[in-house]
Amino acid sequence: MTPIVSITGLASFSGLGCTMEGHAQSLELGKTALRPLRELDESVAKFRNSSKHKSTNGTKPQVEQQAAWIQPRSLTLSRKWAPCSKLAIEVAKLAVEDAQLSSAELKNCAVIAGSSRGNAWLKHWPGRRPLKLMAASNSMHGEIASAVSIELGTQGPWQLIASGCAASLDALGTAFMMLRAGIVSHAIVIGVELPLTPEVLQDYIDTGVLSSNGINDPYHPETSGFFPGEAASAIVLQASKEPITGCPTIESYHCTSDARSPIGMPKDGAGLRRCIEATLATLPTNAQIRAVCPHASGTALHAQAEQTALLDTLKSHALDEAISLHLLKPFTGHTVGASGALDTTILAHYLRNHSLPPNLPGLSSVAAPFSLPTSCLSIQEHQYVLKFAVGMGGHNSIVSLKAPAR
Repeated sequence: MTPIVSITGLASFSGLGCTMEGHAQSLELGKTALRPLRELDESVAKFRNSSKHKSTNGTKPQVEQQAAWIQPRSLTLSRKWAPCSKLAIEVAKLAVEDAQLSSAELKNCAVIAGSSRGNAWLKHWPGRRPLKLMAASNSMHGEIASAVSIELGTQGPWQLIASGCAASLDALGTAFMMLRAGIVSHAIVIGVELPLTPEVLQDYIDTGVLSSNGINDPYHPETSGFFPGEAASAIVLQASKEPITGCPTIESYHCTSDARSPIGMPKDGAGLRRCIEATLATLPTNAQIRAVCPHASGTALHAQAEQTALLDTLKSHALDEAISLHLLKPFTGHTVGASGALDTTILAHYLRNHSLPPNLPGLSSVAAPFSLPTSCLSIQEHQYVLKFAVGMGGHNSIVSLKAPAR
């Protein structure tokens, strides 16, 4: 019998707060975490004011860059561990507490982390006083997962996934497959990203993916790029023979590659379309897709490609009601490799109560049969939610979720 994979523990840090309740409250108040980047710290302020930091065409961004970051900054500081590792440890502890794992369950847990860049730029982190003994470890991506394993005492497998913006959704999918295969019965999934440093921001400016006109609306006809954000999220999964009371479930995971471009994606969203089609093929024949949480990063190319893929694949699945879209990056900023896990924690928090999160008012929607509700919606236990992630390099990932039985 194929095990049921349930979400039993949740925790997130982002610009919206350090609790799941705080995230939900901000969403329901229509509160975005975005603020002027110059307010973050001295090193970033200098970066923004320097004539050196220009785009490849020699011009600065047209508007002051908005971003979202984690407070308090003390969550990122440790003499032993690199900043992303420290964040991962703290958020994992909270998720384990939420899941009420026993010491035996924790000991045999897998730890699967996802991060676009991990700890590769440790030496430039403001306020960091690194321990020389840890210098090699601190600069390795894999330290994020190993640090959680060491500090929490887990002895199951650990892995770090680095598939760009899809990294933490792929981490969730990897853990899901491990649980389905019977390798472990519990897993801690982590997504973490701290991209608001001068070096990483310069890379984004050179590539031309940051917003240049201040439009925080991913499907707007004039959207020009994303607003960067920081986040750390943790999800505890458990495999069982029977559903776990009050816990949402993961029903499937699929991923595809575009095999096209190191930066963009095909305008027709072909790779994402194939990923959606593969997901639908494994769900029950009459499965009702109630909602989609798309990637919706804000770049113009992605807006075109994702809308095309949505309309090509899901139009026929809108039965008695529209399929609601839930665009979370306008609230949190684009947290890059952490975004899949961050969005999933928010969705799962709402699914625990058979509801779906609201959208920021005033966003541009996709054509019918899709809708952008600005208040919480209800969802039934037989309905599905699809969460998309798209990584730079042409990687597409989707997990399907369901609310718990009433």
